[in-house]
Amino acid sequence: MKLSHDTLRRFTPAQIIVFYYFLAIAFSFLLLNLPGVYLPGVKVSFIDSLFTAVSAVSVTGLTPISISGTYTVFGICMLMLVLQLGGIGIMSIGTFFWLLVKKRIGLRERQLIMVDHNQYSLAGVVNLIQEIVKIIFLIELTGGIIFTVYLLPLYDTFKEALLQGMFMSVSATTNAGFDITDASLLPYFDDYFIQSVSMLLIILGAIGFPVLIEVKSFFSSKVPHFRFSLFTKITTATFGILLVWGAVMIFILESMNSFKGMAWHEKVFSALFHSVSSRSAGLTTYDITNFSEATDIFISSLMFIGASPSSVGGGIRTTTFAIAVLFLINFARGKQVINIFNRQIKLIDVFRSYAVILLAAAMVMIALLILLVTEPGVPVVALLFEITSAFGTCGMSLGITSELSVTGKFIIMILMFIGRVGLISFLFTLGGKTKTVHYHYPKERVIIG
Repeated sequence: MKLSHDTLRRFTPAQIIVFYYFLAIAFSFLLLNLPGVYLPGVKVSFIDSLFTAVSAVSVTGLTPISISGTYTVFGICMLMLVLQLGGIGIMSIGTFFWLLVKKRIGLRERQLIMVDHNQYSLAGVVNLIQEIVKIIFLIELTGGIIFTVYLLPLYDTFKEALLQGMFMSVSATTNAGFDITDASLLPYFDDYFIQSVSMLLIILGAIGFPVLIEVKSFFSSKVPHFRFSLFTKITTATFGILLVWGAVMIFILESMNSFKGMAWHEKVFSALFHSVSSRSAGLTTYDITNFSEATDIFISSLMFIGASPSSVGGGIRTTTFAIAVLFLINFARGKQVINIFNRQIKLIDVFRSYAVILLAAAMVMIALLILLVTEPGVPVVALLFEITSAFGTCGMSLGITSELSVTGKFIIMILMFIGRVGLISFLFTLGGKTKTVHYHYPKERVIIG
């Protein structure tokens, strides 16, 4: 994971991160094509194998193949390994192994970690990685043990229950959305324990690593007046609001449609689970092809927003959405600045938020136009759903993934890749090195609106 010094100097940290993710996809492709990975007699085309590798590295979950009907136990273990690589992050995994072999983490490596996790300072990035890896592994192990013990009566052997339990835990925590039953969580539609644990794991993976670390510090800190950062406050508030808003809207939109005839608790859990999962996880407890077009479009908007920064999820991210909304509210009130939680948002963060939203919207529109040409006969809503699912690294689908053309699959792969890398890193990759301007032109107002 280390380039030569001369090569590193020619590229920005963002460009190197993107290159590393390309390497991660190539490495994952090789892992998923090792001898013994496929079941006897199973053959997977190059494009479908590459698609699965990209989906696994980006922890999306979209796949044109059947996981249980394609991979052996060894293959499923390789898939879980790739999910760890994609979920925790290429730099996090690399740094973890560097620390294991007692390698010195230099300035350039710290810059890469900073870019990969959207940090603004080099201070403490190595400790950040150590905490991330420890917390995520602990969450996955705890979830795996809980699932395994709970599922033991349902399986003939302990090994089968362990494989299912650990895969469910890893898939939920990394928000990957893969499953080895080919039915997602539909068999557990009435099992509120499985749903509750899954939702908790999804939230822990999607809410953001810095938030988890601060919560851990809050409970373990001996500082009398521990203060949460502005990032944690905005992220948690936005995440919670979107979760509740999503559940309420899905409940309302489907109460007179596919939820009609369900008991009230089935409606509540179905709405709540799909609100949680549609942000980046992609797991389902109900056949979402029965949802109305209004619900499909609403869920598409949730997938477009995605998870929090420095998490396992994609999309434009919660803080981007929050800052854009806060700016609109304050602008409508005639205010020039955004004040929240006794802090003021920097103007550069407002610019970055709107740049991300505009670029993301343009990408979705261009992808939709291309797929309308390459996938004739497929409903527009289904294509939009697939596109936002890929960009938000969610993995929900209305069942069209395997039917996409080669061009369509490449478009979806590009969206999954950008969704995982992050639009800020993607923008910086295109823009190259930051240039300092030593002069300014005279300012002049322009009529707007």
